[in-house]
Amino acid sequence: MNKPTTITAMIECPKGSNQKFDYDPAEKRFKLNKILPAGLVFPFDFGMIPGTKGEDGDPLDIIVISEGSAFPGCLVDCRIIGGLKAEQTERNGHKVRNDRFIGIPDVSLLYSDIHTLEELPQVLIDQLEAFFKNYNEQAGKKFNVTARLNAPQAAKLLSE
Repeated sequence: MNKPTTITAMIECPKGSNQKFDYDPAEKRFKLNKILPAGLVFPFDFGMIPGTKGEDGDPLDIIVISEGSAFPGCLVDCRIIGGLKAEQTERNGHKVRNDRFIGIPDVSLLYSDIHTLEELPQVLIDQLEAFFKNYNEQAGKKFNVTARLNAPQAAKLLSE
């Protein structure tokens, strides 16, 4: 098996939080962007991969699957186990790629044996997709997963 790609993620929204924070590079701090509707919380830590840029102009998104939760601004070294290739339709109808990478912290004990997306329970991957669809729907956007990426495919996409 190939050695997984390791990156450093910056957590913006902790697991279990209903608050969406965004890092503002000009201000060099975090800003509360929105509050999620009642009952909707981030299922795992969510953030971005510093030094990258997606089609939407923002750094690439990552969800970090771990037994605990971090805090906004926490840097977490992760191995990329896969991703969700996705198309997002904005409120104005404009479509843009907005993929989600999936990482496991290098220091995780519970998920230490997980190296590929296929090793996660299918129900967990389905729930992640449902979360992102619902999250975007609440913001008046559509989120459509066009492919599930295995670790090598996600690593290739990161290097493009």
